[in-house]
Amino acid sequence: MQIWPCGLLGKGRLSGAVPWGTRDECEDETRNEMRDERPAKSARFRGGEAKPAPEPASLDALPEPGRVRDMFDRIARSYDRLNDLMTAGLHHRWREIGVMLARVQEGGCALDVCCGTGDFAFALRRAVGPTGRVVAVDVSEEMLRVAREKCGRNQLYVEFMKADVLALPFPDGSSPGPARKPVGFDACTVGFGMRNVSDVERAFAEMRRVCRPGGKVVCLEITQPRIPVFREFYRFWFDHAVPWLGRIAARDEAAYRYLPASVRRFPDPDELKAIMERAGLKNVRYEILAGGIIAIHHGVV
Repeated sequence: MQIWPCGLLGKGRLSGAVPWGTRDECEDETRNEMRDERPAKSARFRGGEAKPAPEPASLDALPEPGRVRDMFDRIARSYDRLNDLMTAGLHHRWREIGVMLARVQEGGCALDVCCGTGDFAFALRRAVGPTGRVVAVDVSEEMLRVAREKCGRNQLYVEFMKADVLALPFPDGSSPGPARKPVGFDACTVGFGMRNVSDVERAFAEMRRVCRPGGKVVCLEITQPRIPVFREFYRFWFDHAVPWLGRIAARDEAAYRYLPASVRRFPDPDELKAIMERAGLKNVRYEILAGGIIAIHHGVV
C-alpha cells in the first residue's frame, strides 16, 4: 500500500486518519489501539518475580533489528523521564533548533523517522501550525503507543504509524501530484535514532528520497566531545551515571549500557557528514551544541 505524503490527500490527513488537533479523537484512537493490540504480559514479571532484561549479544556491535526494537518496547514508558534526567530537559531545546534548521513553514508537510515517543514530531507540528501536516514513524509499537497518548494530552495531532526508516512507505518526493506539484515532504528529521539503524547511509538515502526537491534532512544525535575536559566528564556520565539511572528509573540497566556503546560506535560528525553526502544530500553542514555532546547535521535534497 502506498501512502501519499502531501499532495494527493491534502495536508491535513492520511487516508483513514482522523483530522488534526482534537484531544478526544487522539484519545479514542489510542484507546482503540490499546484494546485491539494489548501486548502479552512481560516475561520480566511472570510469577511476580522481576527478571533482568537480556543483555545485547555485544555492546560493540549493533544488535539485530528485532532486539533493538524489543529493547525500546521495554523502556518506552520510562523513556521520556530518563531523557529529561539525562539532559536536564535540554533535549526539547535541541529539537527546536533542529526544527529551525529544517526550515519548515506554517502549512508545511514534515516527516519524523525513528520518532520514539514523538517529541521531535510535536515540535514540527507546532511549526507547521493547524494547516500543516506531520507524519511520524517508528518500528517500536510501545513507543508509538506512548506517542499517541501524548498526542491527546498535548492536543497536537500527528499521524503516527509503524514503519522502518530503511523502507519508508512513501513515493519518491519528486513525484508530481495535483497541479504537478511534487508530493514529497518539505523536511525529514531524525532525533537520537540514527545510532540504532543498521545501515545509516541507506536510511539517509530513504529520507532524501521521500522529500521534495529543495527539502531539508536534519539529524540530531549524541556525539563525543573533542575538548579533553568535556570528554572525560562525558565518559564518566555515559559509562557510569547513565546505566545507574537506567537501573533505578527504568529497571533496565542493559538498555542504558547500550546507549554509551552505541555512541562510541557511531560515526563522528565529519564521518556522518560524508555519509549524508554519499546518500545524495547537498550542502551538508553540522552544528555542535552542549559543549560538544550534541551534533545537528542538515542537508538539502
